[in-house]
Amino acid sequence: MSFRKPLPAHLQDMQQEIEIHARDFGLDFFPIIYEVLDYKTMNEVAAYGGFPTRYPHWRFGMDYEQLSKSYEYGMSKIYEMVINTNPSYAYLLEGNSLVDQKLVMAHVCGHVDFFKHNYYFSKTNRKMIDGMANHAATVRRHMARHGQGPVEDFIDVCLSIENLIDPMSLFISREAKPGGAQDEDVKETPRIAAKGYMEEYINPPEFMAAQRKKLAAEAAQQKRFPVEPQRDVLKFLLGHAPLEDWQRDCLEVIRNEAYYYAPQAMTKIMNEGWATYWHSKILTTKALKGSEVVDYADACAGVLATAPGRLNPYKLGVELLRHIEMRWDKGQFGQEWEECDTVAAKVAWDRRLGLGRDKLFEVRKLYNDITFIDEFFTLEFCIEQKFYSFGFNERSSNWEIMSRDFQKVKRQLLDSITNRGQPVIRVVDANYGNTGELLIKHEHGGVDLDMNHAKDTLRNLHKIWKRPVSIYTIVEDKGKLLRHGAEGYSEKTADAKEFE
Repeated sequence: MSFRKPLPAHLQDMQQEIEIHARDFGLDFFPIIYEVLDYKTMNEVAAYGGFPTRYPHWRFGMDYEQLSKSYEYGMSKIYEMVINTNPSYAYLLEGNSLVDQKLVMAHVCGHVDFFKHNYYFSKTNRKMIDGMANHAATVRRHMARHGQGPVEDFIDVCLSIENLIDPMSLFISREAKPGGAQDEDVKETPRIAAKGYMEEYINPPEFMAAQRKKLAAEAAQQKRFPVEPQRDVLKFLLGHAPLEDWQRDCLEVIRNEAYYYAPQAMTKIMNEGWATYWHSKILTTKALKGSEVVDYADACAGVLATAPGRLNPYKLGVELLRHIEMRWDKGQFGQEWEECDTVAAKVAWDRRLGLGRDKLFEVRKLYNDITFIDEFFTLEFCIEQKFYSFGFNERSSNWEIMSRDFQKVKRQLLDSITNRGQPVIRVVDANYGNTGELLIKHEHGGVDLDMNHAKDTLRNLHKIWKRPVSIYTIVEDKGKLLRHGAEGYSEKTADAKEFE
């Protein structure tokens, strides 16, 4: 796909103006290259995840059809797209008003500043356009050699488990430490009790040697592999599944791209909030003309609108950032603030410290959505923004407000974004039952697995592992072992102690 056109002169001037204002506010970003696209090309790029080329697969066509119909029916409109590369590439929709283009450019400056400085993007490939092109070439080469059908079918399998990675492994070493279970000596050899002078007759050297050999064999047979549970299931499969070379290449492509996109999922609320904060600040204080204010307000209201029962990351992110700025400007933090138990005193609290902007840049650099919400989503903010927790009422068969209790609201919010809202799965034994069966375990955090998804995942893991695959989980407060082998799917009740 090639669509490179020079940016019109009036948009070049607008970009220069917006970026000067952004830098004056302290933003620091990679060079930004804009492309103006018609809505069809914009949908093509969006279907490719913002990149001009990707490996061939039917899901990109499906995404394109969905985006096209949504635009044509007036249900959605893509205002901007920007990708995490250096330089960063961003796309403007042809036909947007000049106010919309100003808003998008200011928003993009916020995003690219976040990409450049947030810790969780620090390990990403800044040359991913080249990386995606290389992935596409790899997959096309294998399709030419092995046929499009087999390669595409295998990519289907890989995509169904692309979330089974360990996003924090780039920042935390999880390798098994030496001196662990794998290095333990074989337990003491059992011997027949005997008095000292009878020892060499009752426990002769040949007998003891045979006993040691037997124990060593049993220990090797019973020793679990891997020694420590492995969160990065895809990495484990790449290292140990009986894959052909082309299959290993395809799985590695999926894994590399999953890690590239992982920080975006880990910081969705912060990233969108940061970009929204800055497009609002730049436009309302510097870049807007008086005649453009109403159009801007209308566009911004659409971005921040909240539908019942749905979380808008733009709205939550920007409001929480503004709340942090207000608190640090007024000095509403620290031990004295925490120990104050008078509502009137807290409402009137203002130490005039003016530290809000500095605190925002610190938060932008060090936090992800989990730590951001956990530390700064306070009782005062929850009440001010009228948050509530909701759930499904089986009696009325409706989704309803369950509670406005602060702790419950915060807990549900954190649960919904932990691990990007997906289950945590670990490989615990690659030779379960000494049969070569792969055993994985679901870390139950109070939410049961979707059984249909679990069955499909086991089936696809079986296609990669080539031997039976089982997963231990909890269903309705009871231990369950779900299994998929050559004979198909099965499940049985399991004792939790066996899988501790």
